[in-house]
Amino acid sequence: MSSKNDSNAINRRQFIRSTAAVGAGLIFSPEIIAQTQAGDKPDDINVAIIGVGDQGRILLESAVKIPGIRFRALCDIWTAYNQQNQSRFLKAYKHEHNVYVDYREMLNEEKDLQAVIIATPDFCHAEQTVACLRAGLHVYCEKEMSNTLEGARQMVLAARETGKLLQIGHQRRSNPRYIYCYEKLLKEASILGRLTTINGQWNRSVAPARGYPQGKGIDEATLNKYGYKSMEQFRDWRWYKGLGGGPIVDLGSHQIDIYNWFLDATPKTVVATGGTDYYDRATHQWYDNVMAVYSYETKNGTVRAFYQTITTNSSQGYFEVFMGDQGTLVISEASYRGQVYREKAAPAWDKWVKRGLVIAPAEKKEEKTEEPAGVLADVRESPKPDEYKLAVEMTEPYHKPHLENFFDAIRGKAKLNCPPDVAYESAITVLKVNEAIEAGCSMEFKPEEFKV
Repeated sequence: MSSKNDSNAINRRQFIRSTAAVGAGLIFSPEIIAQTQAGDKPDDINVAIIGVGDQGRILLESAVKIPGIRFRALCDIWTAYNQQNQSRFLKAYKHEHNVYVDYREMLNEEKDLQAVIIATPDFCHAEQTVACLRAGLHVYCEKEMSNTLEGARQMVLAARETGKLLQIGHQRRSNPRYIYCYEKLLKEASILGRLTTINGQWNRSVAPARGYPQGKGIDEATLNKYGYKSMEQFRDWRWYKGLGGGPIVDLGSHQIDIYNWFLDATPKTVVATGGTDYYDRATHQWYDNVMAVYSYETKNGTVRAFYQTITTNSSQGYFEVFMGDQGTLVISEASYRGQVYREKAAPAWDKWVKRGLVIAPAEKKEEKTEEPAGVLADVRESPKPDEYKLAVEMTEPYHKPHLENFFDAIRGKAKLNCPPDVAYESAITVLKVNEAIEAGCSMEFKPEEFKV
């Protein structure tokens, strides 16, 4: 290494085999992966990555396991930590690469790149994405597209103008379980009946300031050059206005994007409440709790969708729940959540079990209990719905299928699962929540707002 400027489903049998291989220390060994990727092939893709903090590291760790991907450049302004650590990681996987501080120098120097992954803070996305597209590169950019709608709009236009691919990192769009639920359960089987309600949340525990290793901070001049007032702001940029959008954008955009996708619709209105009620407002400029309610008009009628994110308690973690008049789908990236519940009054699901769309519950012996004479059953007690399991497992790292979809699209073997026009609709849906909180009233979405 040289330095410059300091959607396929996985079945249970495959799951068992892959788990055994991991246990044997084989699958994710850098030496094994480097050997299988050694040598240039016609469909190899030379890639750069801009931003290798926590999110960039996760993407890097997934991408190096994809055959035919060769990292040739790495860019990060935190040379003493992010850049140094992730460069060492790439060396372990035998990726010969250059390192940079300024992405513009990287674009000027690197002439054999085909694609770039951008995992910098939201306020950097528009500028960096547009520059990379115009430099002739395909771009995978983390969500949210931008911290402003104008920035997101510029990204859409640049992708159109250049003809280059732009994938936005709403990775659930490539998750085999989510694809299966959308295509098979909702579209083909309509197993939930008429959708009426959605609930979703992402709750997190109280967290201290992120901090950084003593003596390894970024100097003030560099911080200022790249838009930060302090190292603390650099580390916790999501909480600062002008840099990020707070938890509703950082966390909520993943899940609210699924609302739009599964409903095949964009919302008509949103009303929201929230505030900075727990943390110091000097360091947490965005709301530390948000509760929002959307209304959607679909071809089958109105759907109300609730979303909550709080940062003071992690109760029940994160999930999405889709409710219809015949059943309920509970889904999450977390592997332990993936259930479908049939309403007692709904038609039997035997045919969907036979076709393998859902896994039937284990049979249980019914225990009959007799009510004492003269005691009426409580009408508030509804019968417990039958629980079915999803028939598709997701055993890969969360981001890997979405990255694979991006690289397959570059090779002409797939279409992007989250192109910029789709991601722009989600950006409108999510960013308007903060506006609704500030306005203190219901906000309407106009159909033309979702188009660029």
